[in-house]
Amino acid sequence: MIMTKLRIWGGAGEHGRSCYVFEGEQHRIMLDCGVKKEGIGQYPLFPPQEAQRLSAVLLSHAHEDHSMALPLLYKYGYRGEVWTTRATAEQLGSYFCSWHSYVASRGGQLPYDERDIKAITYRFLEDDVPSGVWREACPGMQIMWGRSGHLAGAVWFGVELEGKRLFFSGDYSRESELLAADAPSMGTGNSAPGNPVMMPDINLADVAIMDNAYGMDKDPQPVKLERLRAELEQILASEGHVLLPVPAFGRGQELTVWAREQFPGQTLIVEPDIWQGLRRLSGWKEWLRPEAPARIEQVLNNDRVFVPRNNEERMRLLEQNTAAIIVTGDGMMNSPRARWYYQYLSDHPSKCGDTNSRKINNNGVILTGHASRGSFGKHLLDCTNQKTDQKDRCVVRHLIYKVHQGVVDVRHMLKRLPSKQVVLVHASKSQTDLVCDELIREGWTRHEGPVKAIYSLEPGAMLKV
Repeated sequence: MIMTKLRIWGGAGEHGRSCYVFEGEQHRIMLDCGVKKEGIGQYPLFPPQEAQRLSAVLLSHAHEDHSMALPLLYKYGYRGEVWTTRATAEQLGSYFCSWHSYVASRGGQLPYDERDIKAITYRFLEDDVPSGVWREACPGMQIMWGRSGHLAGAVWFGVELEGKRLFFSGDYSRESELLAADAPSMGTGNSAPGNPVMMPDINLADVAIMDNAYGMDKDPQPVKLERLRAELEQILASEGHVLLPVPAFGRGQELTVWAREQFPGQTLIVEPDIWQGLRRLSGWKEWLRPEAPARIEQVLNNDRVFVPRNNEERMRLLEQNTAAIIVTGDGMMNSPRARWYYQYLSDHPSKCGDTNSRKINNNGVILTGHASRGSFGKHLLDCTNQKTDQKDRCVVRHLIYKVHQGVVDVRHMLKRLPSKQVVLVHASKSQTDLVCDELIREGWTRHEGPVKAIYSLEPGAMLKV
């Protein structure tokens, strides 16, 4: 009897270093190979000798927690291809540069060099097969893919390996402002031209790895956006500037478009990396919702949007405008530019914040994503939560913009694509435990149903499939 296994080398029970291996008797398929942005970086736990045993590597998207350990595979002897999309491959260069800078800024060194990065060989999914269609990657292994709505080029995967089927959601969102998402599917199973083989329970996977980054958070995107709009409105009404630190690609472009539409009369200062990402996104129409290109074009041609080239221009824009929305790269605020903005906003209270004794700082920073332990953004949030005396500093808030799944979305995915075994990933072990307990209490693993087990695992775990 064939023994198929799923090995967890990172990503379950934690934020970051997504890395999973689906293993049969003949083939071993790795899904993602990312890092965790803590300290000088934490890498997947796979033994180096495992790299040479891989049949293929599938990459869901470009974000560092899914991709920045890929060169290690080539350093350790992997000579195969990385199956991904063109848009993902185009973004990776920027992420490799950013990751190098991050590690160096903490006195560390990368565990690989430029030769290992250049050794990566890509196989573009959209050149081989349309989304939602099975494609034989090698004898005994088929793959399929679909858009995941998380980032331009981001995908989910279906894998059929030696008679077993796996679904990997990647980072998934049905509620993006701009990006299209394909409903998860396992298609019609094994088939050959002119000789289709119909399989029972065609949408049933043997095992699924599902994004559950938001844990027990049940709020839909409109609720989150309304909270964000209200906070922005309050700061802007008090003539304060608002800083939105965001990743170079992803929610930065979405929030730029959204903010321009919500506050059309306000000055919008967009840093060059975010702006170039928006221009690039406008050309990737195959990844967008039908209405998104027109919305992006409205921002690209708006005379209230400014892209500063240097600190002198930044200061002039901030001084000339009583209240501006600033969109800058690095969602965790570790970069010099994000810190420069924070320092400026802290040192320059808004004019209407004057009192008889001192100026009250009405400027604000709103973090909209995960802030890793040790990051500057997490430090600021901790100071706020601990009520550390920050009276002369700008306000710091944490209001999530949804680019992942929470428990409500996991339920929806389970209905759409039930799986015999489900591994929930991308959140802390404690948060994942809570979601597992709730889903089990709701009866998702009842004996007569298709789902037999829902797991909260940690790196190093192995699951028999």
